[in-house]
Amino acid sequence: MAAPQHELDDQLVAAVRAKDADAVRTCLEDGADPGTPGPDGLPLLCVAVAVFDHESAEALTEGGADVHRELPDGTTPLLRAVDLGSPALVDAMLGEDARLRIAEADQKRLLDLARHWHETGEVEELRRRTGAPGPATRRVIEVDHTDIEEVSLGGLTVRAGHSAVLTTLEWAFGVLPPVAELAARAVPHPDETHVNWSTASYTLALRRGPEAWSALAALRHHPDPVHRRFLADVLWRRNFQANHSDRQDTGQDLEFVAAWALDEPDGQVLAKVLDVYTCEDHAGQEAIGLRYADHPDPCVRREVPYCLSRFDTTPSEVATATLLALARDPDPGVRGVVASTFATPRDLTPAIRETLLALIRDPDPGVRARATESLSDSHDRTAAVTEAFVALLDAENQLLRLEAAYALARRDDPRTEEAYERVGPLGPGFEDDHRVSAHWHYRWRHRPDQT
Repeated sequence: MAAPQHELDDQLVAAVRAKDADAVRTCLEDGADPGTPGPDGLPLLCVAVAVFDHESAEALTEGGADVHRELPDGTTPLLRAVDLGSPALVDAMLGEDARLRIAEADQKRLLDLARHWHETGEVEELRRRTGAPGPATRRVIEVDHTDIEEVSLGGLTVRAGHSAVLTTLEWAFGVLPPVAELAARAVPHPDETHVNWSTASYTLALRRGPEAWSALAALRHHPDPVHRRFLADVLWRRNFQANHSDRQDTGQDLEFVAAWALDEPDGQVLAKVLDVYTCEDHAGQEAIGLRYADHPDPCVRREVPYCLSRFDTTPSEVATATLLALARDPDPGVRGVVASTFATPRDLTPAIRETLLALIRDPDPGVRARATESLSDSHDRTAAVTEAFVALLDAENQLLRLEAAYALARRDDPRTEEAYERVGPLGPGFEDDHRVSAHWHYRWRHRPDQT
């Protein structure tokens, strides 16, 4: 028998207050009213908004909560989300086809509020509202794989994502600000994980017209390297979007980046340009890789192996020699990338085998891990490689021991059972791990009825 409505609604209130989005969805599926008031008499959606709980806000919105419901103070839940500067909240509540569903007057009100915060600044607006004279408190938090500052002053707290909120609303409502304006919103936060940077970059990557391309291309010659790095990030996202939407229009971008890679003077920017460049095959990649193999910036050298080792192409002798030299690079990041690229030729040459055997003894744990993965996935069955895996079973790092056990299982080595015993108990998350599955397949191949 179904629970009474008041019990379902009480359970929904409890789930929202606990910030348990899964429980919120369950309550709504069971028939709870998404418009149920919270303890303060306001809709529960406002409760979720007030504590930045975008997951519960999304569940309530999808369940039928009215994001445009007028509240006693004249605001709406969506307007409050914009005011708080949380792009995750706004995304969760905006929904599809916002331009068609939201009246123009309401669109303007949302845009004006986001623009006001963006132009005024979070600290200045909080000071204006509270009159508090002291310094603001800031802390960086992670939301949906992006970083955002939380700013508190005079008893009020907002998130410093109003720039991203403005950009999101503009795109949703069909407003296309100049490319230079979006870049200007991003560059004060020169980190690809910052929400204001990533939102501007993502939105620009969606704009495919010739006018947008012309303005983007002009950033290549901007005197500020941060602007140029922003352009490279936009191009990376354009390529990513093209590859995940069956688009075939990356040729112009690739030729542009190939030319850019020849003359970019800043190391950080050049590294990002090369990262974009190696997303697709291009005839000039080996020459570019050889050009920068001894670049003074290790970030650039970390991209070189990707230029020299393509998945379906055997590297030339000079490219292979360069990779072998880079395996001795003083930067562990470079050595680690080389170790990974050696996973491509599954039939190892003696020189590559010896290099990987040296790298699995590298002082850097990341390099050891990547070299071990390349060796374990190779077709190499030589005694030297097999004994190297046996030696790794004494490693302190459990993942290295697991990789070594996996390698022995793939090679049907009789020490496989002992190897997995020495790995030790694995925590949650390894149920579907291919290295664990290899143990089961080894046992299946060696079950009694097979002998």
